[in-house]
Amino acid sequence: MGWALRLSLTDSDLVTEGQGVGLDNYRALADDPVFWRSIRNTLELTGLYIPISLLLGLGIALLLNKPIRGIGFYRACFLVPFVASAAAEGLLMAFVFDKDFGVVNGLITRAGLPAQGFLDDPSQAMFVITGIFIWTQFGFNVVIYLAALQEIPAEVLEAAAIDGAGPWRTFRHIVVPSVRPISLFLAVWGLIDCLQFFDLLMTSTKGGPVNSTITIVYYVWQLAFEYFTAGYGAAVAYALFAGSLVAIVIGLVFGRRKGFLL
Repeated sequence: MGWALRLSLTDSDLVTEGQGVGLDNYRALADDPVFWRSIRNTLELTGLYIPISLLLGLGIALLLNKPIRGIGFYRACFLVPFVASAAAEGLLMAFVFDKDFGVVNGLITRAGLPAQGFLDDPSQAMFVITGIFIWTQFGFNVVIYLAALQEIPAEVLEAAAIDGAGPWRTFRHIVVPSVRPISLFLAVWGLIDCLQFFDLLMTSTKGGPVNSTITIVYYVWQLAFEYFTAGYGAAVAYALFAGSLVAIVIGLVFGRRKGFLL
């Protein structure tokens, strides 16, 4: 971290040491449209990913918490995308959503609907990437929520049933309070995942088309290893670090004040 901070105060290209430029790299952030576009895309990804993945994770966990046949197989189905290589999944999804030869467009055209641009359409690419990211990651939420649900004492649920509480009241007054700390943990974990989102982009859209899917981490990589402006890339990385720290601290303080944490 100390080396990166020093690097951010230079015009280094990672090959030569570079000259000191003071805070010029940080001042340049204000006038960098790609930097602000990467922040916007990262915030859009976070705003979509966290609530959808939490709701899906809890909903699937509730279903998998029931004694149904083949439960181990179903649990594995949701966990496999999470443990698989994100880079490989990015390559796979680039083929699946290919606008000319992809399976999805093949099914759409067979249904008589017009083919879509998906990852090649700037207006659709970010939503498609977010959907893929949710599919690859929310299995972790399922596993954690499932563990939390299994920790709820059976006698509490039985007492609620005896008192006449239906499924909705049981869910609202017993399940939701029980998983609140877990929800905060998964929200913070999801925030960190979104701020570090890189490998899926690297093997699918590479930040395109026309920077419509570029995220802050991918932009740091581009600056350092494509454009060889490592000093400026380090400044962007430190801006990401500061923003991440502030967001996580706010989330934890909010959670403690609202009773999500002990």
